[in-house]
Amino acid sequence: MRLTDYLDKGASLGSTAPCLTMGERTLTYGDVQQFSRRFASSLAASGIAPGDKVAILSGNDPISFSCVFGISRAGAVWCPINPRNEAAENRDLLDLFDTRALFFQKSYAPLVDSIRQALPKLATLVCIDGETDWAPSLGKWLGEQDSEASPPDDVTMLVGTGGTTGRPKGVMLTGHNIETMTAITLMSYPFEGRPVYLALAPLTHAAGVLCFPIMALGGEVVIMPKPDLGAFLENVQRHRVTHTFLPPTLIYMLLEHPDRADTDLGSLQCFWYGAAPISPTRLGEAITKIGPVMAQLFGQSEAPMMISTMAPKDHFGPDGAIATERLSSAGRPSPLVTVAIMNDKGQLLGRGERGEVVIRSSLVMAGYFKNPEASAEASAHGWHHTGDIGYLDEDNFLFIVDRAKDMIITGGFNVYSVEVEQALMAYPGIQDCGVIGLPDDKWGERVVAVVQPHQGTVIDGAEVMAFVKARIGSVKTPKEVVVWEDLPRSKVGKVLKNEIKGVLLG
Repeated sequence: MRLTDYLDKGASLGSTAPCLTMGERTLTYGDVQQFSRRFASSLAASGIAPGDKVAILSGNDPISFSCVFGISRAGAVWCPINPRNEAAENRDLLDLFDTRALFFQKSYAPLVDSIRQALPKLATLVCIDGETDWAPSLGKWLGEQDSEASPPDDVTMLVGTGGTTGRPKGVMLTGHNIETMTAITLMSYPFEGRPVYLALAPLTHAAGVLCFPIMALGGEVVIMPKPDLGAFLENVQRHRVTHTFLPPTLIYMLLEHPDRADTDLGSLQCFWYGAAPISPTRLGEAITKIGPVMAQLFGQSEAPMMISTMAPKDHFGPDGAIATERLSSAGRPSPLVTVAIMNDKGQLLGRGERGEVVIRSSLVMAGYFKNPEASAEASAHGWHHTGDIGYLDEDNFLFIVDRAKDMIITGGFNVYSVEVEQALMAYPGIQDCGVIGLPDDKWGERVVAVVQPHQGTVIDGAEVMAFVKARIGSVKTPKEVVVWEDLPRSKVGKVLKNEIKGVLLG
C-alpha cells in the first residue's frame, strides 16, 4: 500500500467524515482526497517524477500533513524534516536525500533561506502558509487539475536518523514496511468504532505514522500545533479521543498536571507510550490515575514502532491486578516480527541471556540511503541489529536493559544505565533522570546520575544513593548524584546523555 491508500480507504467508509481537525477547522476525507490530487498534479507540473524526494518542514498542521498524501499520490518519496533541528542538520539531510522540492511553513523561511543556496538540487520551494520573495505560496503554486501516478511498491518515506553521532543516515521505508506496521497496530491494540486520535507529538515522528491505521478505519485525527498538556486534556474530553501517544517525559508531566483529575478521560481505549524507556513506578501510577488504557510500543526508525507491543490488558495479571513485573518490559514480540538475542559473535542466545536485540520482519527498512556499508552492518548474520541490549524471559516478554553505546563498565562489571534509571525513578522526589559513565582512575568508569527533582523538592544525594543501593546493589549504585533543574532533551523528549556527559566532562 502507498500512504495515500490509507486516506482512500478511510474515504471509502464515508467521504464526508472528519479526517483532520485542528481547533475549529476540520477537513473531511473528501477534502483531503481532492487536495492530494491537485497537489500530485502540481508536483508533476513542477517536474517532480515518481521516486523523487519531496520534503516537508512544518510544525503539526492539517494542510502540511495533507501534503504527505499528495506526495504519495504523485509517486514521490516523503521526507519528513524536523523543524527543531539545527539549520546545518536539515541542510545535511536535504542534501543527503537529493531533495527536489521543499514545502515549508513561513515561520521556518529564515532557516530555509539560510540553506537553500547550498542545495542546488532543490528546484521547487513552496511556502505552505504564506509567501516569500523567493518562494510562492501554496495557493499560487497549486493548480486546478488532478492526477495520480501508480508507481511500484517501493520506497515511500526517507527518514533521517539525526546527526548526534556524525552525518545523519537516511532510513528507506517502503510501502510494505508501513503496511506491516499498520497491520500490527490493528492486530495488537483495541479499536472499537471509528477511532479519534489526538496527535500532540510531532507528526514528523511517531505521531505521524500512527495516523495511518487510524485512517484505515475512517477515524479522525485531531492535531495539536504545540505540546500544551492543558490543551491536550481539554481535547481528549471535547473530542472524546480514543487513541493517543506521548513519550514518557510528557506522561510524567501529565500525571502532575492540575487539570488531570477533573478531566473526563473515559473515552480513551489506548494511550500509547514509547520512544524512550518508561519508569515502571510512574507507569503504575499512570494506570491508576489515567485508566487501564496504557499501551506500550517499541520500535525504531529502521523498524517503525511495532517490534514489540503491550496492549492495555497485558499490563494486568490473571487476577486483574497490575502485573508489576511486566511494567519494566517492552511487551512481547509483535505478531509479524521474530525477535532474538545475539552475542557479538553472531550466535543466538537462550532465554534470560543478555545480548543485542535482533529481528526479522517485513517491518525492517530497505536499508540506508546511499550507504551500503551501514546497511550491511545493520543486517549482519541475516538479522536486523537494533543496537539495543536486552533479553527474553520465559513468558516471551522482551526486556530492554540499555542501548549498547550507553552500557557502563565499572570495576569490570557491566552496568546498564536503564536499570539504574528505573531504580532512581522509584524515588519519590525525582521527576526524571539520566545515568552516564564518566572516566575514573579506580573503577575505569564510575556511575553518575543527573536527576531532575519535582518542582519544590530538595534532593539529598546521599539519601538517593542509599535508596538505589537497597534496590539494585552497590555495584550499580551511582557514585555521584548531580541535581539539575532540567535535563537536556531531544526533539522528541529523550534525555540527551551525550550532552550531560559533555557538560560534566567540561
